[in-house]
Amino acid sequence: MENVGGAVGSSVRENPETKQNGLVNQINHFAGKPARLDRSKSTTGQALSGLKFISKADGADGWTAVEKRFEKITKTTEGLLIRSKFGECIRMKSKDFALVLFDALARRKHMTGDVIDKDMLKEFWEQISDQNFDSRLMIFFDMMDKDGDGRLTEDEVRQIINLSSSTNNLSAIQKRSAGYAAMIMEELDPHKTGYILVDNLKNLLMQAETLPEITNSEERRQPVEKITKKFNDTPYPSPSRTMYRRLGFFVLDSWQRIWVIALWLTITAILFTYKYIQYKNRAVYEVLGHCVCFAKGSAETLKLNMALVLLPVCRNTITWLRNKTRFGVLVPFDDNINFHKVIAVGITIGVGIHSITHLACDFARLIAATPEEYKPLGKYFGEEQPKRYSHFVKSTEGITGLLMVLLMAIAFTLALPWFRRGKLEKTLPKPLKKLASFNAFWYTHHLFVVVYILLIVHRYYLYLSKEWYKKTTWMYLEVPIALYACQRLIRAFRSSIRTVKVVNAAVYLGNVLTLKMSRPKHFKYKSGQYTFVNCPKVSPFEWHPFSITSAPLTTI
Repeated sequence: MENVGGAVGSSVRENPETKQNGLVNQINHFAGKPARLDRSKSTTGQALSGLKFISKADGADGWTAVEKRFEKITKTTEGLLIRSKFGECIRMKSKDFALVLFDALARRKHMTGDVIDKDMLKEFWEQISDQNFDSRLMIFFDMMDKDGDGRLTEDEVRQIINLSSSTNNLSAIQKRSAGYAAMIMEELDPHKTGYILVDNLKNLLMQAETLPEITNSEERRQPVEKITKKFNDTPYPSPSRTMYRRLGFFVLDSWQRIWVIALWLTITAILFTYKYIQYKNRAVYEVLGHCVCFAKGSAETLKLNMALVLLPVCRNTITWLRNKTRFGVLVPFDDNINFHKVIAVGITIGVGIHSITHLACDFARLIAATPEEYKPLGKYFGEEQPKRYSHFVKSTEGITGLLMVLLMAIAFTLALPWFRRGKLEKTLPKPLKKLASFNAFWYTHHLFVVVYILLIVHRYYLYLSKEWYKKTTWMYLEVPIALYACQRLIRAFRSSIRTVKVVNAAVYLGNVLTLKMSRPKHFKYKSGQYTFVNCPKVSPFEWHPFSITSAPLTTI
């Protein structure tokens, strides 16, 4: 059995000389734009192969096996097959892909329920096992056309590419899904109508059968332009309708991210407001004004964010929550690194507000205050009024604060893609070239250990809070730090007891590295797993995640 996922790419383990099948490669062939995948000459025959749903079914024999599974699965449901069991019944490995396929076939029958009987299942089977090109292309189109209006938007194209690549563990394709979708829309929707029709795709694929191998990029674009000319009379949708549809698809595709970010922003705003109001009602407000309110409000959000930023990198916990609990329905655990980056931006903003308001406003107001104004604040800053700016800078609070800002600035800067991916290596002076590397990012990112120690010290010596129960930083940090520390210990322990041996290594087109390793004892492969690889000669501390793309009997 093959998934429709074959239409958008092939496994990175394939021989690079193998011809690439699939719909996206057909588009790439005529797009005149370079792609990182090896793009061999495509034909309609290859497109037909790429659009296969059931490749080893020959009518009655295939249905017999499906019918037996149907009888077994529906023993307790009175002969009705529920939607969630559809993939199991037709032996489709990807549950998500099977659900999308079920919905597409159900829309054709104008079905609204989540159950089907044997007769309806047979109709579905006849459609997905049909080897006719038009039939398979229409099913593929219907899977993308989720609203059933006969038109595909860029978001719909991107969603099916994401689903197909995810189904086949093609992470490289998934990361470039937006680019592929944009390329398809650019070539098949030159007038920016906001959608494409099934005939656009069909004509483009059929046109490939009669075209010779073309190497000139300008010539490659000509067939596409000829094909799309026949769609010039397609009416333009109104801008408001197009925007509304795109917003709807965005919400549908990203609702998990939206509510998580909204919740985070709401909690952050509540903490900031709470602290702002608290200090506005204290005596220090008469001298320091809104500056101290902003400083303390941002400090409260920093406590939260410094705790949260550790949670997305607790990989074992995230894996357990995603696989063993129902939280995965609501929380996009696969976006953990992106959320880590978002929180880092929040920390940067909080540090900026907190530092600037203290250094540029609060300290200056204390120095400039009259003796009468300063007298109520003596119990916080000392009975003798500070006369110099250096009094605050050289204090424990000042030194720890400045050191934290410096270390955070270094870690944040070297974590930017230009440094982490070595993009600035050629432009930097020779003494600084090593800063533009993953090694520099890795080592400086682990300065967070020092930052957390400084943070605890900094919060212990607070000017305006002397009682221990008002120093709440430890309350925010204790659980995330303990959780992260335990996970690092578990990772170190696992790496010492489950050793593997590299059997073979190869580099394929697109700078893809494949490692063939011995299989650890009792190891059971599950889809989506990855392993961390360390090269001691480069760094004994640096570990890189590698996707596990297959698991034969003796190797992983």
